Amino acid sequence: MRSPSRQLTLLLGLVTVALGAARLTGQPAVTAESATLVLRNGKVVTVDEARPEAQAIAMRGDRIVAVGTNEEIAALVGPATEVIDLAGRLAVPGLIEGHGHFMGVGQMRMSLNLMRISSWDEAVSLVAAAAKARPAGDWITGRGWHQEKWTSPPKPAVEGFPTHASMSAVTPDHPVVLRHASGHASFANARAMAVAGITRDTPNPPGGEILKDAAGEPIGIFRETAMGLVEAAYERHRRAMTPAAREAEARTQIALAVEESLRNGITSFQDAGSPFALVDLLKRVVDEGGLGIRLWVMIRANVAEMRDKLAAYHLTGYGDRRLSVGGVKVSIDGALGPRGAWLLAPYSDQPSSSGLNTVPVEEVREMARLALEHKYQLCVHAIGDRANRETLDVFEQALAGRTDLRWRVEHAQHLHPADIPRFARLGVVAAMQGIHCTSDAPFVVARLGEQRAREGAYVWRSLMKEGTVISNGTDAPVEDIDPIASYHASVTRRVADGTRFYPEQRMGRLEALKSYTRNAAYSVFEEGEKGSLAPGKLADVTVLTKDILTIPEDEIPTARVAFTIVGGKVMYRAR
Repeated sequence: MRSPSRQLTLLLGLVTVALGAARLTGQPAVTAESATLVLRNGKVVTVDEARPEAQAIAMRGDRIVAVGTNEEIAALVGPATEVIDLAGRLAVPGLIEGHGHFMGVGQMRMSLNLMRISSWDEAVSLVAAAAKARPAGDWITGRGWHQEKWTSPPKPAVEGFPTHASMSAVTPDHPVVLRHASGHASFANARAMAVAGITRDTPNPPGGEILKDAAGEPIGIFRETAMGLVEAAYERHRRAMTPAAREAEARTQIALAVEESLRNGITSFQDAGSPFALVDLLKRVVDEGGLGIRLWVMIRANVAEMRDKLAAYHLTGYGDRRLSVGGVKVSIDGALGPRGAWLLAPYSDQPSSSGLNTVPVEEVREMARLALEHKYQLCVHAIGDRANRETLDVFEQALAGRTDLRWRVEHAQHLHPADIPRFARLGVVAAMQGIHCTSDAPFVVARLGEQRAREGAYVWRSLMKEGTVISNGTDAPVEDIDPIASYHASVTRRVADGTRFYPEQRMGRLEALKSYTRNAAYSVFEEGEKGSLAPGKLADVTVLTKDILTIPEDEIPTARVAFTIVGGKVMYRAR
């Protein structure tokens, strides 16, 4: 038998060896405390240079405790450990929606979804059916139509947009408002325009436009800020709801948005603009344990409200790191599809217009001042090349040489070549959406002309070459929240007809994965907690049925989410 002193020496030696091995491998020393969840027998891509690939992950509570081989992780399996056999499937850091509209995802589930219609006649039929099922006076709402994606153009049309006559004929007693897929235009029928008091004499609001026919009559299409004319009437109608009913509706939208996110492998969602009141409700939901993903919110409000409230609303990791409020959102222009993006030169297919400046540059400068004062990131929606230039000018003036604040340009879709290097030079994050490239491609050249499209449209490779950090997302519900579709677009730039939109600008597969994980976390100062799989980080993991890093690119869209894990808990499990 060994003496007690010799046994102690041997034990100390083993501990020393274990600690030394842990330091060398980046793994924690194995302790007697077992993991609560283990994923094994898979391909684990960590997006962490210290250990890029592994077979297994061990989680204890809401943190990762080890990443390694099946044999290394086996030591952490105890009687109460849940063990999931990945059977060769791919595990990656929890996917992060880098720019979406959280409540919009829920709202989309509660209204008419027009994303997949192929013609205006189909929209009319869907709305007519909805009208038959509702009492007169009920508003009918929907979203997702896009005239450029239909198999046949609407007739009659103004600038390619449908007119209200056919819709108004089947809905004489129901106000109808249908948001364009881009979110930057809307359609209203005759009843909705009458309720809103809109006539041929209604002037265009600043930063918006009411489209009219040759006789000067509104056709039912409202661009940018003009959408608010009809939306105000809808909000007046909604005021008849009790506060309890409105909150119940909002809670349903939150639950549906969480469900949709988890089903698509999203563990964190960067919300691109919500009011202060929604933050109050989200805090209550978090306190009740009802927020199944992590949210990072940009505040969207007018300047006066920002001045009054910003100081009190900054949050980091509220409620078990479920809710953070760290951004200020403002839109300096509109979208390319409805010709609302603000351009340096006129549209190639509409020489009378260079788009719309939706918020005055002076107001954006004031937002920048408030963001600096209250330590928020400034997040500016900018799509056209002039919008991006004006935004970068505001950033450059406000930042005064600082490159550490990670202010963001949301979309950065169309850039003048001279402005491409400015992103990296100013330390600005380009929060872009891969799926927008292939979705918009059929009309980009028509809007911009070939040279502008080639030199400045969705120029991911040019930006990355300069050192710009690009985060990815879908802008849901503008596009479907599906990250696999956006990933596929990012690595192929393949359009529905099989052509590729300037493929020299596409991302590599690992680059695209980083844009959905580590880069997205970096874009909001969260890379220390998420975005890669390493000991000590949050146990947020997405498991896919296929290895999107190696399978033929045509197979990428067939990959599905098998598990979504948030804080060490399986929140979604495919049937």
